[in-house]
Amino acid sequence: MTFPQSSSSARPRKSPAVVIFLCFLAIVFDGYDLVVYGAIVPKLLAYEPWGLTPVETGAIGSYALAGMFIGAILIGYLTDIVGRRKVMMVSIAAFSSLMLLTAWAPTPELFGLFRFLAGLGLGGVIPTAIALTVEFSKSNRRNFNNALMFSGYAVGGILAALLALAFLPSLGFQGMLALGGIPLVTVVPLLFKYLPESPAFLAAKGDRANAERIVAEYGLELLPPARVHTDAPEPGRFRTLLTGRLLGAMILFCLAGICGQTLVYGLNTWLPQLMIIAKYSLASSLTFLLTVNIGAVVGVLVSSRLADRFGPRRVTAVAFASSGIALVLMGTGIMPLVAMYALVAVVGFGSVGAQILVNGFVATYFSGATRATALGITLGVGRIGAVLAISGGGVLVAAALGNFINFSVWAIAAGIGVVAVLTVPGLPDAATRGTTTGETPATDTTSNNTHH
Repeated sequence: MTFPQSSSSARPRKSPAVVIFLCFLAIVFDGYDLVVYGAIVPKLLAYEPWGLTPVETGAIGSYALAGMFIGAILIGYLTDIVGRRKVMMVSIAAFSSLMLLTAWAPTPELFGLFRFLAGLGLGGVIPTAIALTVEFSKSNRRNFNNALMFSGYAVGGILAALLALAFLPSLGFQGMLALGGIPLVTVVPLLFKYLPESPAFLAAKGDRANAERIVAEYGLELLPPARVHTDAPEPGRFRTLLTGRLLGAMILFCLAGICGQTLVYGLNTWLPQLMIIAKYSLASSLTFLLTVNIGAVVGVLVSSRLADRFGPRRVTAVAFASSGIALVLMGTGIMPLVAMYALVAVVGFGSVGAQILVNGFVATYFSGATRATALGITLGVGRIGAVLAISGGGVLVAAALGNFINFSVWAIAAGIGVVAVLTVPGLPDAATRGTTTGETPATDTTSNNTHH
């Protein structure tokens, strides 16, 4: 991938692609955690010393989501205060260590506690990785590079499924969880050696010399001129995001995040069971799950390029709408098998893909000073959708309402997502924001405004 060089005559000595790859590695283990818990549920239920019921097992599964809810908001805010690099390393080290503790937990109570604490670390990884990816990408590739990096989420899910098929019978649930500790001895050392700090963060903290050094080394876009300080106090990050037009934008982005995570967690958790109810075999249902993730990766890599060119608003709305239409068509029960696979791939693009595009929309909408905080809030509040999807999917299956409702009910979230992203307010000062933050706004053809 190519990146812009600074106006300095010196050629960049380091590649921003390294930063994006490191963020990709970090996100892989978030995807791993999402799928591995579902894979180990049968082993947990069969573990006689604990005697867990399905309800208790489901509750424990939600503890990590609760941790991610808090972690995304809290650590996303801290990222804009203490720096991306430190937060990334600490979050991954904490998550990996707690995965090991979870694997060795002697009681279900400690198991649940460690799952919750691991979720705190995971919640901090995502907004930090997105913020770094955007900052180390040129302005016309930010959505694409974010999608490329976040495809690690689907890769991690596929990895968890394949490892479970190969090793779950011999390793048990403890061994599968212990594999989540691998980043502690692999990814963290790589981050320590190769991950730079955010130039925007360093400049905001007054360390302009180091910020400009990193810009030159990686060939990034030049930093804006230093701000002239006044005696007037600057508003806090939360206050900045929760006032005026930005408040409306945050509410709508959070709503879109809830819809995206409802689709992601609902379909990754319940699609195989829904396909079995629809009279498909277990093998076919698992193949459909694989198709969802493949459709997500391929679809979002294509659509993110369109988002960079035309702006993320319409492309994200199309992603949500396509999943809703595909789900309704799947519920009709008249589609041949080949068409069902195609529709499932579209659903993958419109669920996982839509969530990735929402993240990219947020990351390119807000300035560098508030980007990680905004991402943390959006991703944290979005976990409400994950909880609703996991619990509501079980209620839906138990209600035995029929195939059409089983599939089309998820289209409600897709429809709300369309409305949310289309009504995000424009920023009339976007043109000037490009000069005050050192970042170039991308033109969004859905309105008369330009969006940073």
